[in-house]
Amino acid sequence: MKTSDFDYNLPEERIAYRPAAERQNSKLMVLDRERGGITHRKFSELPGLLEPGDLLVLNNTRVIPARLLGRKGSGERVELLLVEKRDSRTWTCLARNPKEGLVIEFEGGPSGMLLSGEAGGWFVEFSGEADSYIDESGRMPLPPYIKREPDAEDRVSYQTVYAEKPGAIAAPTAGLHFTPGLLKEIERAGVRTAYVTLHVGIGTFKPVKTELVREHDMHTEFREITREAADAVNSARSRGGRVIAVGTTVLRTLESSVNDAGEVVPCKGETGIFILPGYGFRAADALITNFHLPRSTLLMLVSAFAGRDFILRAYDEALSGDYRFLSYGDAMFIK
Repeated sequence: MKTSDFDYNLPEERIAYRPAAERQNSKLMVLDRERGGITHRKFSELPGLLEPGDLLVLNNTRVIPARLLGRKGSGERVELLLVEKRDSRTWTCLARNPKEGLVIEFEGGPSGMLLSGEAGGWFVEFSGEADSYIDESGRMPLPPYIKREPDAEDRVSYQTVYAEKPGAIAAPTAGLHFTPGLLKEIERAGVRTAYVTLHVGIGTFKPVKTELVREHDMHTEFREITREAADAVNSARSRGGRVIAVGTTVLRTLESSVNDAGEVVPCKGETGIFILPGYGFRAADALITNFHLPRSTLLMLVSAFAGRDFILRAYDEALSGDYRFLSYGDAMFIK
């Protein structure tokens, strides 16, 4: 299986640089795997597509404002992307042209020193507790294909309305379409909800540069399923209800936590699960997701869930139908 098998032409003008004016008014493409059909709706119509007894599983990770701007002693500007918190003063990070021992001054906050780690990785060690400075002065880590600087609006729009546990450096974007009102409407329709956590990291978005997809090195990310969430999933399946994963992060979290009996079990720790066509899904029956980059692990995952040919046909139809792509774009419901 080659990376080129998951390629398609994505014109830059189809990439959404801003979200829909109202979250729930994004387009929603509905894919029926059994019949091979494609229909077109609004995301606000989702409650009517769900059934009593269904379980909606959402990722309650919270995006941290992980982009920090500082200056070297020379005055030259430096930008860091914080990746993962190691302790109260130390984070793994990404930086352009990093240098061992480089001290970076952050206006109104602690200074930071760059230190090299294992396998070419880098850390920043702050001179003091940095959480409050990061929360107040950091900028939202918009993906690089959104070619503009993040602003105050992104602190709201690039965050789900149910975000709770800080730790992600990218949003679980399928969840961006939900509003409190829409969630209440879904609840009134007899659909239950459960929450899991996967802190979206660089592994989700790392480009696939190998010719053969199985040679790609998938980074690990932290995920957690509580006993309550595991019981909700297993109970829904035992009742004959559908388990609907809201986003590829939820799908990966659930599938990484299934035991030999086919039950989702509580877990807490790292996962590097890499789902490709041919994978046998055991935890989820349907998926809500956005439209993903060409040649990406996310496109490979949805191709595994719905079939590569069906997904690429749906993408072609989306491109001809004025859908908006990627993080701030429209959504699909694969049932």
